[in-house]
Amino acid sequence: MVVDTKMRILVVDDYANVRRVIKNILNHIGFESIAEADNGVNAMHILKIQDIDLVICDWNMPVMSGLELLQWVRRHDEFNELPFLMVTAEAHKENVLQALTAKASGYIIKPFTANILRQKIMDIFMDSQPIR
Repeated sequence: MVVDTKMRILVVDDYANVRRVIKNILNHIGFESIAEADNGVNAMHILKIQDIDLVICDWNMPVMSGLELLQWVRRHDEFNELPFLMVTAEAHKENVLQALTAKASGYIIKPFTANILRQKIMDIFMDSQPIR
């Protein structure tokens, strides 16, 4: 089994440049179907109207943080199994524990490389099988 590069990914970050970098990395890996949101509230709206297979979300954002979005996702039956990768500059142990307690599927600390993002996606969807 391989990771489906046709899956729909939602990238959530309040900085357009960061969204663009993540989107470029995802494109380089082979993913093509990528939606974007600039905060958790806008991400909620996208989740309600589009089929999303993976959320890659920043922690610190105005309006609704990534942690708050993750908690909202896990409270709703239609989304509670949705893979959710938290991306943040917060490397504090308590932040990692909060994300894991909220049932994040994975956690990446900025800055990160394309290989780290690729590996985290593989880890989320399967036991390190190749992406195709």
